[in-house]
Amino acid sequence: MKTLFKLIPWFFLALFATEIIVVMLPKKDGALHTREFGRLPVLLGGRIQPFDSVARNTLLQIRSTGDVPLEQVPSWKFWHHPKKLKSTDWLLEAMFKPEVADTRPIFLIHHPDLISELKLGEKGVEKSGLRYYTFHELEPVLREINDQGNKAHAVEEAHQTTYQKQVAKLSNAVALYQRIKNSLQPEGTHDLTRLVADYQSALPAGLAAFRAQQNGEKADAVALKKFTDLAGQFENVANYAYPLTIPPANPEENRNAWANLGTSLLASIQSGEIHPAVNFFARMATAYGHDDAAEFNSAVAGYKTWLAPKFDKEVSKGRAEFYFNDVKAFLHATIIYIFALLLAAGALATYGLWPGFSESLRRSAFYLIALAFVVHTFGIIFRMVLEGRPPVTNLYSSAIFIGWGACVLGLVLERVYRIGLGSAVAGMAGFVTLLIAHNLALGGDTMEMLRAVLDTNFWLATHVVTVTIGYASTFVAGMLAIAYVLLGIFTPILSTPLGKPDAAGKITGDLNIGKALVRMVYGIVCFATLFSFVGTVLGGIWADQSWGRFWGWDPKENGALLIVLWNALILHARWGGLVRERGLMNLAIFGNIITAFSWFGVNMLGIGLHSYGFMEAGFVWLYYIFMPAQVALILLGLLPLNWWRSFREA
Repeated sequence: MKTLFKLIPWFFLALFATEIIVVMLPKKDGALHTREFGRLPVLLGGRIQPFDSVARNTLLQIRSTGDVPLEQVPSWKFWHHPKKLKSTDWLLEAMFKPEVADTRPIFLIHHPDLISELKLGEKGVEKSGLRYYTFHELEPVLREINDQGNKAHAVEEAHQTTYQKQVAKLSNAVALYQRIKNSLQPEGTHDLTRLVADYQSALPAGLAAFRAQQNGEKADAVALKKFTDLAGQFENVANYAYPLTIPPANPEENRNAWANLGTSLLASIQSGEIHPAVNFFARMATAYGHDDAAEFNSAVAGYKTWLAPKFDKEVSKGRAEFYFNDVKAFLHATIIYIFALLLAAGALATYGLWPGFSESLRRSAFYLIALAFVVHTFGIIFRMVLEGRPPVTNLYSSAIFIGWGACVLGLVLERVYRIGLGSAVAGMAGFVTLLIAHNLALGGDTMEMLRAVLDTNFWLATHVVTVTIGYASTFVAGMLAIAYVLLGIFTPILSTPLGKPDAAGKITGDLNIGKALVRMVYGIVCFATLFSFVGTVLGGIWADQSWGRFWGWDPKENGALLIVLWNALILHARWGGLVRERGLMNLAIFGNIITAFSWFGVNMLGIGLHSYGFMEAGFVWLYYIFMPAQVALILLGLLPLNWWRSFREA
């Protein structure tokens, strides 16, 4: 039995490590080289990114998922993986086969009044209480959606009702989808190659007729009409296309002078020449629309070859970001964190009751947390390389980095106090912060260009990273304090001695788990005080360099100062004997409220230089769920000792 217990941790580690290796291995394309198309670079949001990122971020904004299910499977059949349309495949359909894309249920509507108002109650696909609709189903009410969306947008976001927010989001989703459909060819086109060829052939005569008309001479009316009709179609693409797909003709002058296909074709009126990239995309569009795999693959390969000499940097960026999207490092780290958390909880539940089994579960959890940490670190470093920036540049990256920092602290705690609590904290923090990051990603591109307020590399790399470590440490102290309260009230584990089992399997010692938790919280609060203080001072230096003043009582600055003061208050209350063990824990739990307010709350005030990343859903979760939950935990921590199961006998 002991041998079996020793093998269990290695089994779990091998299982999840194998999964990660398989995920990171290169994957083959199908008959249509859609993955190669997904790697092609475009310019959107001020940065080079692959078509795949455009597709994923668009779907996240429209559907809140990164792919489109092709079949509905009941939730209880968790072992069955439904077929899905990958993001790049959906993008190709939307651009080149819009009649098929219009039948995909991608528009999320969950407000019952809006569903009733649009008379959509009998339509759509229901999944987990949410309803998804196709563009065909929304077509009859597009005008109404647009009108109501305009009315909702006229209201300041902070004062919009939930109905208005849903209408505004649906209106934006429909507009974004229509822009995607017109990104590379005019909607309704079935042979872009012929259309571009007709435009090219009509260009000389059309221009001659136009100049003659301008000069008051006799013009060829037929040639002029043919040319203007063709140019009018591409004008729609120029006005509505979403990503900029055509690279600059002279990259040595300006590498960011990308254009959309319509703008590029209209610019040929002056140059008299069609950009080579236009012909490649026209071939791709026609081939995909007619299911000609050989021609589509040839056009993609030809375009990549054409790009290579002058745009090798952009091609490499597209390939690297596609790989990052494909690996989904943070998703797999989340899965491992969840499993490790369950194992750590099992280790705590059996601690002192079944030492051999408990130790096996503890080791399993620790090994998996270490693996999740490696995957998490890989994702952060990869993002840093892709962005060319420090690890923290926006709310999304701060959530990821705080989870990473909490994981480091959890691993250190588990190495010192080998009872499973460190792994449990790391698993919980990793899971929760990556879940928060996923929801933050629903707003669109998470690698967007930095705001001007953040665009100072050295101070960004020092202040933001340091203060974020302070956030993470304060949260870890608060999580350990929550564990102390819950375990103390509902279980006898806090009074369990901490040590190694003797020959009879019994654990004895002067230090129990409760006292170990107190030491953990105290040590981490000291650590958090140092980093939050240093980070705040560095922020003042950054502000002085960027804005000409060290301190301006900005809401974000005040929030950072509150964290420093609260951590200092905890330490002084402990040193002065004003609080004992339970008091220390309650103060640490209240630190969660202060840190969450500084992290998210000040962004939601809508004022100050740091007011960005506002989310209405975040407001609800923060002020109506998270903060009341922390207050409830503090009230539990104030219950008399005879209500605590761990201390009842004492």
